[in-house]
This record gives sequence, structure tokens and C-alpha cells, in this order.
Amino acid sequence: MVIEQIFISPGHNYFGHHERPPGGHPLLERERVQCLAGRGINGDRFLDYRENYRGQITFFSREVFNGLCAAFPQVIRSPAVFRRNVIVSGVDLNALIGQIFELQGVRFRGMCESRPCYWMDQAFCPGTEAWLRGKGGLRAQILTDGFLEVGDACLVCYCGEDLAARPTI
Repeated sequence: MVIEQIFISPGHNYFGHHERPPGGHPLLERERVQCLAGRGINGDRFLDYRENYRGQITFFSREVFNGLCAAFPQVIRSPAVFRRNVIVSGVDLNALIGQIFELQGVRFRGMCESRPCYWMDQAFCPGTEAWLRGKGGLRAQILTDGFLEVGDACLVCYCGEDLAARPTI
């Protein structure tokens, strides 16, 4: 598995902007970010957003992005337009829903799909929301402090362990 890109943003452009224009907060690419257990990513808009928030960090698949680009070849955009934090390759993100996993020494709990919304049609092109259904990425909670950085990442999956026996944050 490879962590290809990492993004943070100091503010929301789409989240909470229903029936209003998107915001203008930049998406900042980083080589390395600090993950804070139960809180989020240092410097990101969702840091300390809400207790037990399911989307403290979000992941998006490069392979899914490449498929989207093939489906809409007239569109040239970066995966940054989806405002997910970590772009990865070599892993099925949906398989991590409901699982505890570790990347580069940081543990996460895969919570749910980061479902696409109608803003995707504006950010990428019309039809994107429908195309991404079921493959919009992964929302996760951060279970341990640590750093993620761009590069190779060994995925350690604690699949099949009794998650109910683990403390929640």
C-alpha cells in the first residue's frame, strides 16, 4: 500500500454550505501530518469537530480516482477536489469499514463510506456523485497519536478481532 498524497484544509468549502456557494478555503498538500487520537489531524478543519466524530480522517483510493477519470476523460482534475485527507493506492477501503487497522504506526477504526454528495458534480463534473456511490472513500476515527507521511505504508489489519471489546474514543 502507498500513501500517495495528504491534504488538510483550515476550513469547510462544502460541509455545512447546503444551498449556499462553496467556501474558498485552500486545500493544503502536506508530506507529513500529525494524527491526534480521538481528535483529528492537526491543522485540519475537522480537528476537535465533535466528540467521537466518525470522520476524523478520510481516505480516498487512487484506483477509484483513476476509474473516474477513465469514465469522464474530458475532465482533468486532481483528487484534491474531493477534499479527502489521504489518497492511497493498493487497498480496498470498503474492506476496512468496521475494522481496526494501522498505517505507519497509527491506529484507526474504519467507520463508514465517505459518501459522495451533490457537491461532487460541481467539484469534478456532472455525474460524479452517481459514479462514486459505494466507492467514495473511507471515514475513520484516529485511535492513537502519530504521524502519517507520503510513501510506502504497511497496512496492518486487526480484522476479525472483537471490536466491541475495545474501548472507544
